[in-house]
Amino acid sequence: MLAIQSYYKIHRKVTSMEQTTVVHERLMYLYEHKVKTQYREFPIDEVFDMSYRRMGAEGGFLYLHTKQGVYPYTVRANPNEFITAFKELK
Repeated sequence: MLAIQSYYKIHRKVTSMEQTTVVHERLMYLYEHKVKTQYREFPIDEVFDMSYRRMGAEGGFLYLHTKQGVYPYTVRANPNEFITAFKELK
């Protein structure tokens, strides 16, 4: 494993009585041959680039630019170290 990046997903459930919000904390792993998230795995040769867009006072979106499309991941911490590790690998 070359690098780890935390990200999160928000799940909102609305019923006639209430609205609940659950935050799922997850990790993304960079390996020599792949990038792995909670539910997806991308071969490293199918990941063309990674970029980050800051949103608000803290956090933002980490974008994985892949052969299948662009996948956004919501992050609290700046992912520059993760992106740098990926770019050094490529």
